[in-house]
Amino acid sequence: MLTGDDTISAIATAIGEGGIGIIRISGSKAMAIAGKLFISKSGKTVDSLLSHQVMYGHIIDPASGETVDEAILLSMRAPRSYTCEDVVEIHCHGGPVPLKRILDLTLVQGARLAEPGEFTKRAFLNGRLDLAQAEAVIDIIRSKTDASLKVAVGNLSGQLSEQVRALRHAVLRMIAQLEAAIDFPEEDIEEAAAADVAQLIAEAKSRLTTLLATAQTGRILREGLATVIIGKPNVGKSSLLNALLREKRAIVTDIPGTTRDIIEEYVNIGGIPLKIIDTAGIRDTADVVEKIGVERAKALVEQADLILLLLDSSAPLSPEDRAVLELLPGKQAIVLINKSDLPARLETEEVEKYTGGRLVLKISVAREEGLAALEQAIVDMVYGGQVSPGEAAFVNNVRHSAALRAALERLNDAEATIEAGMPSDCIVVDLREAWEKLGAVTGDTVGEDIIDQIFTQFCIGK
Repeated sequence: MLTGDDTISAIATAIGEGGIGIIRISGSKAMAIAGKLFISKSGKTVDSLLSHQVMYGHIIDPASGETVDEAILLSMRAPRSYTCEDVVEIHCHGGPVPLKRILDLTLVQGARLAEPGEFTKRAFLNGRLDLAQAEAVIDIIRSKTDASLKVAVGNLSGQLSEQVRALRHAVLRMIAQLEAAIDFPEEDIEEAAAADVAQLIAEAKSRLTTLLATAQTGRILREGLATVIIGKPNVGKSSLLNALLREKRAIVTDIPGTTRDIIEEYVNIGGIPLKIIDTAGIRDTADVVEKIGVERAKALVEQADLILLLLDSSAPLSPEDRAVLELLPGKQAIVLINKSDLPARLETEEVEKYTGGRLVLKISVAREEGLAALEQAIVDMVYGGQVSPGEAAFVNNVRHSAALRAALERLNDAEATIEAGMPSDCIVVDLREAWEKLGAVTGDTVGEDIIDQIFTQFCIGK
């Protein structure tokens, strides 16, 4: 439990107008501060309020006696609160003026303005959440689809943490087994202990590899699948964007070069958030503005997770088409032959010569044909046969995946050390490093600088 009299306060609801706004106060002075500002309609005092009870009344400026707003006060006494400290929430009208007035009054009475993420940081430091669970809080707030929300909620409930702790416990048992062999050399069990540990390492590596296999999907569900639509002018890129969004977001005309700048939107495809980008048609052009758009489109291709490359079914493969197809090597892509409702002058077999085995689909954006198959192909590509979110733990954080990969490397080192016939204390060194890397996920073995950096990503009030 944190010690000291430091009490923090912040507005916990989003900026702007709303029916309800919340000011949250946490710390040893939370009840006393609320008691100086809140007058209940029933005449009861804040001190008399039991934990997790509410009281209706008014917020009063103690200096002037002026009524600032009517409010409901919620009391949550330590340790049964989000921060494991005394917490008071003042629920008032959700306008910026009453919220700021009440927040200012809490600061005058002895609270200080909370730093970004400080409420969740206190929950972590007081042992209510581990670091992976704390990071899941911000993932819930930022989730873009039901699937990304399920992953975040699963991690908040401890699905990932439980698996990591189980792995840490398994590694710790290996260390204990080897150290026992080192401590009792007369028993002549060191070689047998190393053989047993080699089997346990193989099992731990398998579990860790399975967990890491979810990292790419988890990252996409958290951050979105960076998807770039490319093709020559007038092939239907903006029409495809509008069709996936189910709204007319991009201007569509028969004039080549209509799209000059980059258009970026999020679209929900089977629970997967696609950060989809419509680019300028790729071609040689003398127009300065269009040329900049083409160069930006090529740069975005390099950064994309997925490319949707459009070709025109009603026209033979052109030099411009071939130039676009040359951008595919090394990239994950789906090739779409659009305008399949028109007389065909481009066959799938001809296109497949240039696609390197990538999926080729015939679609008609105008008639909305083939779009369901495209969406299913994206879902299959992202999940890759994995279970859906909510059924198992997903690694959705770059920091977590880096720590898990480092732990896997240390287990590989330990395995190599055993195979080389090196002493048990050398194996223990590798295993201890693996144990520490796993602890970085849950926050057991990270420094204050990492913790501070994580919580600065949070909004104030959470």
